[in-house]
Amino acid sequence: MIIGVGVDVCHIGRFEQMLARRPGIAIKLFTPHERTMSVTSQAGRFAAKEALAKALGSPGGMRWTDCEVVRHDDGRPHFALQGTVKKTADDLGIDVVHVSISHDAGVATAFVIAERTAGGNANEVRS
Repeated sequence: MIIGVGVDVCHIGRFEQMLARRPGIAIKLFTPHERTMSVTSQAGRFAAKEALAKALGSPGGMRWTDCEVVRHDDGRPHFALQGTVKKTADDLGIDVVHVSISHDAGVATAFVIAERTAGGNANEVRS
């Protein structure tokens, strides 16, 4: 059963300008590994994290660095959840999170579906 859906877009140029104006914001938004990536990849990950928050109902108190966008061996993105974000997903019974990220024409877009599968274990979120 789908529990939540989220979508977000991020204008890459404006995102890059924000990072330049406020360099410390990257520490708040991204894990150490994510901070080593290109601004285009960071914009996609920012959009994915925003979309995930929307899919979870946009509750307050979640830390940006408690979810990391990582890649499967085949290149598909998925989330590694921990701390506040994992607790929120667990509380909602979410055991699968799907994410898709795209970049085109200076815009990064992300789409997230959070679901509870039949017989799923909310303590083991897969993505």
